[in-house]
Amino acid sequence: MSHLVSVAQLLHLQRIAEHRTGPPVRLLDVRWRLDRPEGRPEYVRAHLPGAVYVDLERELARRGQPQEGRHPLPLLDDLQRAARGWGLDDGDVVVAYDDNRSVPAARLWWLLRRAGVDVRVLDGGIRAWTSEDLPLEHGDVRPPPGGVTLVPGAAADAAGIDDVEGLVARGVLLDVRTPEQYSGAHNTSDPVGGHIPGAVNLPAMATVAGDGRLHRPEALQRLFATAGVDAATEVAVYCSSGVAAMHAALALEHAGIPVRVYPGSWSQWANTRGRPVAVGTLPAGRLTRA
Repeated sequence: MSHLVSVAQLLHLQRIAEHRTGPPVRLLDVRWRLDRPEGRPEYVRAHLPGAVYVDLERELARRGQPQEGRHPLPLLDDLQRAARGWGLDDGDVVVAYDDNRSVPAARLWWLLRRAGVDVRVLDGGIRAWTSEDLPLEHGDVRPPPGGVTLVPGAAADAAGIDDVEGLVARGVLLDVRTPEQYSGAHNTSDPVGGHIPGAVNLPAMATVAGDGRLHRPEALQRLFATAGVDAATEVAVYCSSGVAAMHAALALEHAGIPVRVYPGSWSQWANTRGRPVAVGTLPAGRLTRA
């Protein structure tokens, strides 16, 4: 199953759903940015027709302790309650999009996919839609409650804090933050800067073209090969707080490379006393402690 849909593919899915020869298509708008985490105002001003707003901070994460990271995974019951509020039913095809290079949409993709939902990401997001001169609507869409039943995600999809430290001996741990964050030269949100010792840096945005679409699978395969990753590699990925890591997972899966996500990411690691920290541009780095 493809993890991405183009605008043309989305329109095709909607047409066959209208003719009742295919499952219903539910559009979810996941507008979110680090500097503007509340995306509802942008959504209300303009969104794809019928799209329902998803609040990443409140519905795709939960409040937790600092040692859990800044965006702990939501509990399954809470995610199911949110999904029903979005109007989702069993058997629906879900298409998520945003205006931020599919980064927040990928978090919804990762969470719902592992919970048993047929979910795709609109490649290029709202920008791709408007580039085809397709209509937008304004206001808030409040669908009738759905009845979707989510299933527990496979443990193999997610890596815990104790998993990632040992992974570097047998596979590749990808750090998809900026080089400045990876080296420790730039750190504003956590007690200490740097990276998990042995992690290889490959910024998440290297997987995205200038128009916000993911690069083609062959190009992604070449990119990931520069970090020592191919389809036979055991690989896990982390970022600052578990959002961009899921976008990197989308890119890896699009390239045909299975991957685990470390949801706690650096915001958990740096807040867990005693964890080793590497500083500098090399994977081994200069060691210190959180």
